[in-house]
Amino acid sequence: MSITIFLTFVAFVLGLSFYLGRKTKSAKGYFAAGGNIHWGVNGVAFAGDYLSAASFLGICGMIAFSGYDGFLYSIGYLAGWIVALFVVAEPMKRLGKFTFTDALDSKFNSKGIQLMAGISTLIVSLCYLIPQMVGAGVLVEPLLGVPHYWGVIMVGVIVIYIVATAGMASTTYVQFLKGGLLIIFSTVLAVCFCYRGLTTEPVTLDADGNEIKPHAFETLSAQESNGALTIDTDKNGIAYTVIAEKTKTDKAGKVLGHFVLAQHDVALREDTSDAKGRMLIDLKSISVHLPRKGTREKLKTLNNKDKTGDVLIDGVPHVYKTIDDQQVLVLHDTDSVTIDGVKYFQKDGKYFAKIQEWFKKDVADDGAITLTECQYVAVQPNEGKIINGIPASKENHLRPVGNISQLPGGKKKTGGVGPFELLAIIGHDDTRIKSWGKSAKFEHDDDQVTVYYPITRTGPEYTRPGLKFPLTSKNFMDKLNFISLMLALFFGTAALPHILIRYYTVPTPAAARKSTIVAIACIGFFYVLTIYLGMGATVSGVLNPETSNMSAPLFARSFGLFLFAMISALAFATVLGTVSGLIVASSGAVAHDLLNRYAGVEMTDKTKVWVGKLAAVTVGLVAIILGIVFRGMNVSFLVGWAFAIAASANLPAILMLLFWKKTTAKGIAASIFVGIVAAIGIIMLGPDMFVRYGLERSDAIIALGQPGIISIPASFITLVVVSLLTQKNSKSAAA
Repeated sequence: MSITIFLTFVAFVLGLSFYLGRKTKSAKGYFAAGGNIHWGVNGVAFAGDYLSAASFLGICGMIAFSGYDGFLYSIGYLAGWIVALFVVAEPMKRLGKFTFTDALDSKFNSKGIQLMAGISTLIVSLCYLIPQMVGAGVLVEPLLGVPHYWGVIMVGVIVIYIVATAGMASTTYVQFLKGGLLIIFSTVLAVCFCYRGLTTEPVTLDADGNEIKPHAFETLSAQESNGALTIDTDKNGIAYTVIAEKTKTDKAGKVLGHFVLAQHDVALREDTSDAKGRMLIDLKSISVHLPRKGTREKLKTLNNKDKTGDVLIDGVPHVYKTIDDQQVLVLHDTDSVTIDGVKYFQKDGKYFAKIQEWFKKDVADDGAITLTECQYVAVQPNEGKIINGIPASKENHLRPVGNISQLPGGKKKTGGVGPFELLAIIGHDDTRIKSWGKSAKFEHDDDQVTVYYPITRTGPEYTRPGLKFPLTSKNFMDKLNFISLMLALFFGTAALPHILIRYYTVPTPAAARKSTIVAIACIGFFYVLTIYLGMGATVSGVLNPETSNMSAPLFARSFGLFLFAMISALAFATVLGTVSGLIVASSGAVAHDLLNRYAGVEMTDKTKVWVGKLAAVTVGLVAIILGIVFRGMNVSFLVGWAFAIAASANLPAILMLLFWKKTTAKGIAASIFVGIVAAIGIIMLGPDMFVRYGLERSDAIIALGQPGIISIPASFITLVVVSLLTQKNSKSAAA
């Protein structure tokens, strides 16, 4: 059903694009939908354009893992529309024609403005495209069962078709449809959450609609004597043997966490094979499928499969034995065999597997040692992957997590509650929420290991600021980073090229203002809903500790496959609508700003549309590549970069053009250049990108991760200084 709804929606979008494409012939029709869109439709389309993967997938994911701090992004995104409403809307419609550059250059006809504004549009659009494409891959991967990169490619191809056929016309109606449906079904999901209420024992569904109960993560006690750690047997009498211990530290030597690798035996179930010929292993409460047919394939380099003598592998004698009617290579004179990193052995006529798991080690003030079971992914040198002690497969992946471990009054469930009461219970002093937003990375036996571990938080800790943005931190740089982010979000909205060009799709400046009011109402209401979607994912046992981006769709799946299919299809449409707008903005920058106006290439209407379509294909291909490269990063976090660059490069030029009469063309061009360079430079040399480079955050050249607090003032100052220095030439010649 999920795939059917998804493919139906995609087919409808493609059919709409083809229909509208037959009517789009002129440049005005392609880049601005003919300027005849009704302000109400345009307002909802504004919301559809703005409620991108960052707003839907990213913010819901951030709230799910970081509580109230994730909602701070929503506040910043929405507040920026105040600037758009009172400052930008009507002037942009009055001054421009097709693109953001038209408005900036309306008084000057400056080659410098045309070049820098065109480049700025491309850079901001590409930065905004990255998280949309990342979100696309995350969505399609579980929905269609294809790798992440195929999801990115699929979105890229569909969007290129949408833009290359009908341009802004098809983009507008895709965004209108998506914006309306997204708000409707998000409301339905929030109502379902309130009706179901809260429980300490959540049950969710897998991709086939089967119920999944949360995994019972072990908490073990241990003793340390003479430097050796001994683990007590668990409540089921299972014995654990310590294999290794790891201490994670930062560059300064500060301890970030202690981790213990322990091994225990797991008995294979009696029904050792299923209809597909796969071995089943009962790992605590989870049945994990292990491939058993691949053994011969893995040993195909050994010619004689019937050999009974010793076979030396890395100097170790092995011999062939028959296990479960299959010939496998085992260690000499034993009944053990290692397949895909898992060791199997025979004891008392039964088969067992030795499973290794990582635990987080905590030492209390009284010296008591507690080991908390974690989840982990180990990437081997040969690119093989082990997940929680078992080779990765379609059936074996990280377990879904996130739940309330304690409700006020010792209750197990609340039943249906109202929206305000629901939030009050989650934020209650006696509520305990098990969060999985932490991880540690290190190397063990040549494997690159990522360990995900839980942290139990109180209700107030989760519903107040401080989990992601350390507002109470004594570290000045932490507070500066937060202020810098909020500045970027507040000032960036009114400077995003794909948002600004939507003002050209309505007939009058008054219609542009009305569109903005409708957009603010729709966007504000949706952001309220993200609180319920994000917190619902937190407590419903659906979170994937490896990525926060799928939190909302997985939360929807806990109510049934139909809601999951609709929310996933709408999330996919969210990506389509936003990416379409970004590519229209980019194609306009190439065809209209850079080639036609800056380079002076004379074009007919038909030629300009053709060049715009060619530019759309090129930008789409670049976006596909970047979406694959940046896999795994939170989409809201990535969008913050686009807002920072837009606020730094574009907004100072817009505001000073409107409100300072001494603004010159050279001042505008210089401020855009400085804003771009300063913002990108700080991002590339900051701690977040250093992690992406494979280095430590503390290795970063610049400690500031968000550039706005430096790059925005730098752009304003540059514009003022250069404009004052070029006053004599401003009236006689353009830059």
